[in-house]
Amino acid sequence: MSLVDTLNWRYATKRMNGTKVPTEKLEYILEAIRLAPTSFGLQPFKVIVIESPELRERIFNEACPQPQIKEASHILVFAANKKINAEQVDEYMQLIATTRGVPVDALNNFRAAFDGIVAGAAEQNFIWTARQAYIAFGVGIVTAAAEGVDATPMEGFNNEALNKILGLSEQNLSSVTILTLGYRDETNDQLVKATKVRKSSENLFIRK
Repeated sequence: MSLVDTLNWRYATKRMNGTKVPTEKLEYILEAIRLAPTSFGLQPFKVIVIESPELRERIFNEACPQPQIKEASHILVFAANKKINAEQVDEYMQLIATTRGVPVDALNNFRAAFDGIVAGAAEQNFIWTARQAYIAFGVGIVTAAAEGVDATPMEGFNNEALNKILGLSEQNLSSVTILTLGYRDETNDQLVKATKVRKSSENLFIRK
């Protein structure tokens, strides 16, 4: 299928059948997420990959009582950094230097571009880091569809409860969104054959 055909095929799957996503497909989706673009390339977030039935049961009971949490093959929790600190930026500079074989000092001008972010308020920091997580989140959705894997993007969950379950606050992280991966339940998902509803091109795009 073409990419557009694939996007027509995918939908926010409401019920999944419990079939496991093959390891190679899961790793391919995760690699696409890892390679997703982010501002400055900083990747100010983590993705928690959850398969444990016990942990999913707890998430279902305490943070997100939606059936996909227990029926999916895997749950991906996208958690953004609550505050960017100087140490995190320094680690990124070192990673660039090591990867590209350049002196860290050669990156001083680039390093200075982060000064405003580090000095900024935590609330504004988190708005920015959450946006970066969402870019990777979108890449994950499209890649899953390209691999014939169903996915459900979720925002309607108790962030504080999920943060507590996963110990995110202690890691300078807060959950922003969930992506469940698996395969649609053809029998019990009432949307499985529903026609996709989107605005027309004329109503969505403004051309000048």
